[in-house]
Amino acid sequence: MSNIEKVNDIITKAEVFYLSTVDGDKPKVRPLGFHLLVEDKIYFGVGTYKEVYKQMEANPNVEIAAWDGEHFLRYYGKADLSKNEEVVEKAFELMPDIAEVYKANGFEMGVFFLNDATAEIRNMMEIEESYEFKY
Repeated sequence: MSNIEKVNDIITKAEVFYLSTVDGDKPKVRPLGFHLLVEDKIYFGVGTYKEVYKQMEANPNVEIAAWDGEHFLRYYGKADLSKNEEVVEKAFELMPDIAEVYKANGFEMGVFFLNDATAEIRNMMEIEESYEFKY
């Protein structure tokens, strides 16, 4: 299993994970559930009309936190908001109810992955594994 697959596995096992952004000088955290491993990048998705997307445009430094019942994951770096319609379509295939809402309301799904990223797999006391990802 590759290092990015290990990170993806923890996120998958956690089911719900948390995305932290910065709004001005205040942290903002929200739960997410969608992620997709494509070509050694873990993609996440949020609506481009949402504040979270605007926060990442203004300050791309973000962190994902997850707990899979055994390990705590801190995965942080810069959100790369480059458009990727293939990933959006795959997301909509996996989440047809979300696709229906977005398409009915003219919303756009923004997908992103973390670049210049670090993933720390931790127990309660220390880092067990750490990986760097640069694309």
